[in-house]
Parts: sequence; C-alpha cells; structure tokens
Amino acid sequence: MKISIYVLLLSLALAAGCKSGQSSQGTAKTGMNKTEKGAVVGASSGAVVGGIIGNRSKNTALGAIMGAVVGGSVGAVIGNKMDRQAKKMQEDLGNTATVERVGEGIKLTFDSQLLFDFGKSNLKESNKENLKDLANTLKAYPDTELLVVGHTDNVGSNSFNQSLSKKRAAAVSSYLASLGVYKSRLETQGKGETQPTDSNDSESSRSQNRRVEIAIYANGKMKSEAKLEAGK
Repeated sequence: MKISIYVLLLSLALAAGCKSGQSSQGTAKTGMNKTEKGAVVGASSGAVVGGIIGNRSKNTALGAIMGAVVGGSVGAVIGNKMDRQAKKMQEDLGNTATVERVGEGIKLTFDSQLLFDFGKSNLKESNKENLKDLANTLKAYPDTELLVVGHTDNVGSNSFNQSLSKKRAAAVSSYLASLGVYKSRLETQGKGETQPTDSNDSESSRSQNRRVEIAIYANGKMKSEAKLEAGK
C-alpha cells in the first residue's frame, strides 16, 4: 500500500512538473547528477517530488533543503525566487560546480579536486575566484540559510576522511564568510565517506565522491515575505 501511494504521488507530481516546464521556458537550465535528476523539477511541483525523493535519500544537503519546504502557493513563490538565484549561480560558476534546483532550494556540488589538493583542506588559489562570484550572489540574495557539507571517497581511514571532510567544509564556509556572507547563515558538516554518490571501485567513481555540497534554502524572512506575496 505504501509503495502504491508513493508511485501515485510521484506520477502526479511529475505530470505537474512537465506541465509547469512547458509554460515556464525562462527557468534556469541547471546541471544534474545522474542519481538525483528526478528531484530537479519546476517550482510548482518541486516540493512534492523533491520531498518524496529527498526523504528517501541519506544525502544531508538534500535533507536540509527538504526540511525547509513550505509547499503550496507559498512554496511556489519561494521556488520562483530560487529559480532566479540558481540561474545567476550557474552563470557565475559555469562548469566549476553543478547547480541543481531541488524543491524550494538549491544544491551546489563542487568537485573537491577543483577546490583542494588531494588529501588537503587548504583552498586552491586558482579557484577562489569562483567562490568570490558565489559570495557576491549570496550577498545579493541574503534571505537564505546555507549548509556546507564535505564528502570524501573511501581511501584512507574513516577517522581521517571524517576529519578531512569537516575541515574542507569549514574552509569553504570560512572563505565565504571572509567575503561578507554572514556567519549566521552558514552551518558546516563533514560526512567523510558515509554518503557516496557512486561506488568506490575505480578512480573515476571515487572522484565523484570527493565533493563539497552546499544546500541553500529559505530563511524565516523569505518565508514570511512569500506568505504575503501568496496572500496567505
């Protein structure tokens, strides 16, 4: 019975997403990874589909976004605001990060190899410019919370990987804060090797697991303003 309800809800939400996508061609074209592309849909149905998929995922960034979902007409207003932010981030970051619109939020995924040397937690100078662009966009859209999550592959001990992932998340967060993003908006977590997106059977798959994710979702102020816009 639970499976049947899940399938029914998913089918209805996907149908709504297709209809929305046909009528909103101005939505940003954002990157998707192959394991989560089902959660990236139009603003009107994103909360439904993202919630179904996100709640079944052990991904911390997705969980943070889905935990902030409002839904309904208020959620649609928030989704429209996030569409604009996601488009700007995609323009600024280009191929250096994957920008995904999930539910009522945005998930950014940076390949750790672009930000850090192998086994290190000091940011590379060569890619600090991309984080500067991200910081400028975050400052232009101040009514969001951010969760920065570090991940590693399974090379090395569990304790080393856990520590490394935490240090990398902290490095990204600290640098964004140094560029003027309020510290009160930033939270960090390190998940080590516990949340892979791919197997660790080859270097190619391991490289997919070495990443830093940033969950961006509405704060209380944005939700209150969205309620007013939606007439709630």
